[in-house]
Formats: sequence, structure tokens, C-alpha cells
Amino acid sequence: MELYQAYTDYEGMMELTESMFRYLAEKVCGSTKISYNGIEIDLGKPFARLTMNDAIKKYAGIDFDEVADDEAAKKLADEHHIEYEDRHKKGDIINLFFEEYCEKELIQPTFIMDHPIEISPLTKKKPSDPNKVERFELFINTWEMCNAYSELNDPIDQRERFKAQDALADAGDEEANHTDEDFLNALEIGMPPTGGIGYGIDRLVMLLTDSQAIRDVLLFPTMKSLDADKKASKTSEAAPAAAEKVAEKVDFSNVKIEPIFEEMIDFDTFAKADYRAVKILECEAVPKSKKLLKFTLDDGTDRKRTILSGIHEFYEPEDLIGKTAIAIVNLPPRKMMGIDSEGMLISAVHEEDGHEGLNLLMVNDRIPAGAKLY
Repeated sequence: MELYQAYTDYEGMMELTESMFRYLAEKVCGSTKISYNGIEIDLGKPFARLTMNDAIKKYAGIDFDEVADDEAAKKLADEHHIEYEDRHKKGDIINLFFEEYCEKELIQPTFIMDHPIEISPLTKKKPSDPNKVERFELFINTWEMCNAYSELNDPIDQRERFKAQDALADAGDEEANHTDEDFLNALEIGMPPTGGIGYGIDRLVMLLTDSQAIRDVLLFPTMKSLDADKKASKTSEAAPAAAEKVAEKVDFSNVKIEPIFEEMIDFDTFAKADYRAVKILECEAVPKSKKLLKFTLDDGTDRKRTILSGIHEFYEPEDLIGKTAIAIVNLPPRKMMGIDSEGMLISAVHEEDGHEGLNLLMVNDRIPAGAKLY
């Protein structure tokens, strides 16, 4: 859920958010003290407020206000084994430290404020520090519950930010924004000071209902008519004929595929890759990422596997819950947006009419979790 309010800023959005969460807790749970997974969370007390740099100082012992530049920040990342990309600047490194050291500590309601400008291209600068912006995220139970800004309404500043984002995109940043001339034109006509916010409704419902999985609060994975099994039984014999009758003809004439590799690999090398069937238990969008989905998977072992995949452009999370997919499970963990991704889901990609097409490889649900592919 998103909302915008004219003639206010991120301070006003914090006041609105705190009062709304408190009101909802009273109405839904009967008290501002709620329990989630056995942990008491107090929504009645004033929510804590920390700047991102102060949070890192508190939980990691590093004061990024004293870090001079990009190179010094990268040196700290190397010393603390924080993975980053060459294009990352000091602000990006700050965000990586926050994700690694702080998010897991934020159980009680906490506003994290004043983000680095590098990770907030649409947000108004703080007058007191042009390297930071008027932005906050509310964390409860380690989850990001909402994200809010003082909206940037200066068209000159916004154009410069878009130029920087275009440069990042050219350097390979898939999360970068691009110049939006229509938006800039609207700003030039005029926009009042505005506060904007986006709430994660699914997580809020999980919190207030003490639900352990996002699937428990989504209608889509569980929508099924009561007589669905009877209908399926009656039509099972006629299904093959009906499917054959309505089979869709697919036009592949405008499809392009990548050339097949000319370089050969030996069988022993290929056999080292461990392909397994996996059941998608949970799927959710990764905060602050437009492309990444976070999958919680049953791989047939006694632990759940987490894999991140950049396919949000092609699928909504709720549409994938309960499906059976294929994953490589013996790749070394790779940190993405501060989260360890333990393998890779297999997709089929192609190009059609100049646009990328992608299909996550999904198989018959009768295949058990952990079944090995040969």
C-alpha cells in the first residue's frame, strides 16, 4: 500500500505510521502489546529512532561519519568480509554493513533514518548533510515494514540524480533507475513538499495474526473451490482429449536464442553440478530490490534452503508458492542484498521482439523434493 501527503515530510510519515500501527494492534489484537512467535513486541511505547550510521555504530562498532571516502569504506568492508562490487560507493557500503550487522537486531519497532544518498535517488537531501537523505524504514521483528521519504521535488537535483543512475545502469547495476522525462516535466511544473510511504501489507498481517509464513496470509495459494476434487475426478478421463482440442499454437518465428556453446566440457565436470527438485515453500520480494525474489525451499533435507533469483519482472511471488522447481544446490553461498543465496534456480531465457523472455523451469508436483536430476 502506498500513500502520499502534501505539505509534510518524512517526520510526518513517521508520526502517521506509529499511530497507525498502534491503532491496528488495538483493533485487531485488543492490545498494543502483541506476541509474534513467542516474542512480545510493544507497539505502545514510542518507536525507537536511529540513523543508519548510528545503528551501525551501535551493532558493529563502526562510525561511518568518520570514514573519509569510498576507498576507506571498501577497506573496512574487506576487513569485515563484506562483499561488494567495484562500482559501489561509500553509501552502498554503509547499506551493506547495515544489512549484515543491524537488521537481525531490530525486534522492537525501530525507525532507521537518514539513508545515504547513493541508495535513495528519489529522496530529498538533508539540509544539514547533503550526503544523506530524508528517508526512513520501519523495522519490527527484523522485517522492513515500510519505506518512506521526503519526496524530492527539485527538478534540477532530480535530473542530476537520474544522470548518476543512468551511469550506474551503464556500469551493470540492474537495480538502477533511468531518466524519466515525464516525471521531470511534472516536477518543473510544480510539486509541493510531500511525504510518501509504502507499506508491506503481507508482513503487517503476519505480525498482527502471529502467522509464521507469508503463505498463511495470502489468499491466492489456497483459493480452491470446495468441490474441486469431485470436478477433477469427473473430468480426469476426458482431460487428455480436451487438452488436445484446445492446445494453443505458439508462434516461435520471432524468437531468438543464445548460440550453443562451441566449447565442450567433460562428463566428470558436468556431473559435479548437483541438480535437485525443490518445493517452493515461501516466496517474497526482496526489500529495496525491483528484481529479486527470495525463495524458501524444501530440498529434501532437514533444513530449508534460501535462494534469491532476479525474476520478479516475470513472476509475482504468490504465483510460485507450492510449485516444484529445479535448482543447482552445490554452489557456494553468494551474498545478494545482504542475504546468502544457497544455489541457483534454473530458468529458460530467450529474446522475442527485442525483449527478454524468461520461464522458470517448473516440473510435475508429483516429483518429490530432493529428487536428483541425471
